[in-house]
Amino acid sequence: MIDAEDIRRIALSFPETVEKEAWNMPTFRVAGKMYVTIPDDQTSFAVRCPKHERSELIAAEPQKFWVPPHEASSAWVRVRLIALEDLVELRDILVDSWRQAAPDRLTDEHPDLRPGAVTGE
Repeated sequence: MIDAEDIRRIALSFPETVEKEAWNMPTFRVAGKMYVTIPDDQTSFAVRCPKHERSELIAAEPQKFWVPPHEASSAWVRVRLIALEDLVELRDILVDSWRQAAPDRLTDEHPDLRPGAVTGE
């Protein structure tokens, strides 16, 4: 089963990612911008997601994606670990969030770092 250590390993493999504890949970940041958090219970994780895409994503896969009421106004979505198909899907979700937070110079330097790219994962 996919767990928090898989999230940590993949997130830290992305350029200029650092782990920082905030709100008593691990968060991962690129160029100072947070792009993933792992809440205390470690059954889900949160990633950046534009609000205009979030509703469609949740409607398509409500067993996988959700938003807690206190995060409804944010541009984040939660992902249930148990609902993920495999590490490739986890990587795609994380890299999508990384690309939203990373500065243009990093995304330009790493055009191969995108959802759907073949990796050694």
